[in-house]
Amino acid sequence: MSGHTVEKIGGTSISNTDAVMANILVGDRKGDDLYGRIFVVSAYAGITNQLLEHKKTGRPGVYALFAGASALEASAWLDAMARLQAEMLKINADRFGDGEDRQTADAFILARIEDARSALSDLQRLCAHGHFRLDTQLGAAREMLASLGEAHSAHNLTLELRRRGVNARFVDLTAWHDKRPLTLDERIQDAFAEVDVARELPIATGFAQRREGLMKEFGRGYSEVVFSRIAVLTGASEAIIHKEFHLSSADPNLVGAEAVRKIGRTNYDVADQLANLGMEAIHPRAARGLRHAGIPLIVKNTFEPEDQGTSICGEFVSETPRVEIIAGMKGVTTLELLEQDMVGVKGYDAGILEVLSRHDVRIVSKASNANTITHHLDANPKQVKRVISDLEEMFPNAAISTRKVAIVAVIGSDLNVPGLTSRATLALGEGGVEVLGLQQLSRRVDIQFVVSEESYGAAVTALHRRLVEEDGALARPLRSAA
Repeated sequence: MSGHTVEKIGGTSISNTDAVMANILVGDRKGDDLYGRIFVVSAYAGITNQLLEHKKTGRPGVYALFAGASALEASAWLDAMARLQAEMLKINADRFGDGEDRQTADAFILARIEDARSALSDLQRLCAHGHFRLDTQLGAAREMLASLGEAHSAHNLTLELRRRGVNARFVDLTAWHDKRPLTLDERIQDAFAEVDVARELPIATGFAQRREGLMKEFGRGYSEVVFSRIAVLTGASEAIIHKEFHLSSADPNLVGAEAVRKIGRTNYDVADQLANLGMEAIHPRAARGLRHAGIPLIVKNTFEPEDQGTSICGEFVSETPRVEIIAGMKGVTTLELLEQDMVGVKGYDAGILEVLSRHDVRIVSKASNANTITHHLDANPKQVKRVISDLEEMFPNAAISTRKVAIVAVIGSDLNVPGLTSRATLALGEGGVEVLGLQQLSRRVDIQFVVSEESYGAAVTALHRRLVEEDGALARPLRSAA
């Protein structure tokens, strides 16, 4: 394979399949122009939340209900599975109406749902006995359920393309009935060994089964990692992500659609900072593979196909130092450990990191001085409670405190702008935002401000107005921001 692109269609975009067909997959393309591309498909919007748990609210889906079920709640996950099945069949009905394709789509997903339901029921019965532990199998159960979403959307999309006369090929990476213990790279190479991208349009699942497990390492960003590895292993010329929005200078819902700018060009360093703040430009592990392979990443707006989008590559640095984006995240937990006897004593930092790692807590940023170590964490209340308990036992003389905050960052490929930090701080003050903390490294890629959760929107708006709208010289305003 050579000269082809690998393109990912996000869940919100694939839910608007008509727009995807018109703007990306088919449109005015005919003959050979339909091919030379590989597509990786996410689950329809909301389906993975129903399968696992809601990504933002934590509302339990099938997996969370199964994993946390007590004896009295043993059937709750079955009810959730029934609701999921109804939703998937409704999607099929909306896409295919009545006819042979509808029957094919329904038969495919019903067979998989029944397989999953039977497997979970068997596992639940088995683990009712004291000799078997449910927690040792939860990882496999989570992955089995997650794969249903991508298999559903990719299979449906293949059927729709074939109905339009396109030689589409369903590439199922979920290994539903494949017991071979392959690595991720082996799984992908095996699936694409016989694919001819010059004459076929491969539609691959965004989930790929691997012997080490996928979600334990990559979490909900697994589809972007699969997308990246397909691009690298097949030697793609470009990797393209189609989203329902442009990669823009701020959240248009906060600063206004007329105020945001499309970034246009940036580098993987900026993409990493965005990923660290939970923004879905691309998973950092996915970006790493593309960067090492020298493959540029393009982020395009599904609904503006004529726009070239934003190009992300390894070597780009803006010609003029500037702020490219104001981004951030709410719901951050500040964990502060104060120990007067810390000065000159080793082990505190390592001990805290060991506890955070044990409870699978992600660190957004950290800071320290002579007797205080502060971590800003992306963690749920249960994780935080367990971390505090372990730290109190490990450091009995320390004062440990927590607080919910937000982090707002000023990001750019080159932030060597004289007086930038003071102008940003002044803008926050004038916007009525109290700065609880500030962090800036010598590499000048980002400046992070810690503010109260209530001040998040005001902070983003104030920084964008001063540093992008007034001071910046970015690309033209977006015609649409979503």
